[in-house]
Amino acid sequence: MEKTKKQPPKKIRQSKSRKVFEVCNYIIIALITASCVIPLLNLLAYSFSSSQAIIENRVGLWPVEFTLSAYKYVLNNTKFWTSIAVTMKRVCIGVPLNLLMIILVAYPLSKSDRVFPARKYYVAFMMVVMLFSGGLMPTYFIVAKTKLIDTIWALVLPGAVPIFSCIVLMNFFRGLPEELEESATLDGANQFQIMVQIFLPLSKPSLATVTLFSLVSHWNAWFDGLIYSNHTENYPLQSYLQTLVTSKTEAITTGDLQTVMDLMKINDTNMKSAQIFISVIPLMAVYPFLQKYFTTGLTVGSVKG
Repeated sequence: MEKTKKQPPKKIRQSKSRKVFEVCNYIIIALITASCVIPLLNLLAYSFSSSQAIIENRVGLWPVEFTLSAYKYVLNNTKFWTSIAVTMKRVCIGVPLNLLMIILVAYPLSKSDRVFPARKYYVAFMMVVMLFSGGLMPTYFIVAKTKLIDTIWALVLPGAVPIFSCIVLMNFFRGLPEELEESATLDGANQFQIMVQIFLPLSKPSLATVTLFSLVSHWNAWFDGLIYSNHTENYPLQSYLQTLVTSKTEAITTGDLQTVMDLMKINDTNMKSAQIFISVIPLMAVYPFLQKYFTTGLTVGSVKG
């Protein structure tokens, strides 16, 4: 018998309106991408440019009079590495704690009113808490009275239960088929086993999303470090970077001759630009590994309440 040759699949002809639509989409996406990338390139150019070039407004998308003075000043300071250690400690404690609390809150609230009759009251309470906080002063007094000032727990415990992330994971759980839980219950599994062995393995996209939210939140937080830490050695990275401009003026008046000469080569603009890129490098390294789950984790199950 003769073998029939496989014919190549026919190309679907697109209408002119479809082609115009795709071209417009590409143009819009290119413009949005450019609006995000060009400011970052400009900041990067500022961070590597000389102070005089910045003052004369000669810096565009490429460094002018290339210099590493801003980065040297930041990286040669021992307080920078101390703040890095504090931030890494905060992330290593805060992110797992956030995930644990998110899962323990989201799983029971994902049940139907028939299984968990009081669910609607807890959800309403969470919505109120998400929209209205207790205020800065009451929060500070609670942290102070519990003797958490100048400890890593002052940076972790006040935000241990991120409500928005709980809602995201709760809606993802509610989007999973109820038959999975029913069949596991018939096989004798309890609620803890159902959560750990069925729901969590199926929730990787949503878990990756809330993990990214928690990581970015802890890494970028700076205000709590300033108000809950009385000593600069307890500052996380972002709190330390916020104080660099002030410490620059202090270092000029109290530092040695070499320090003064190094500081005269930089100004606030390239200092801030260097700060931004130093602080975003770890997030840029982590984000590509979580990006594929990001959209799925936000959209799946988002219709249910």
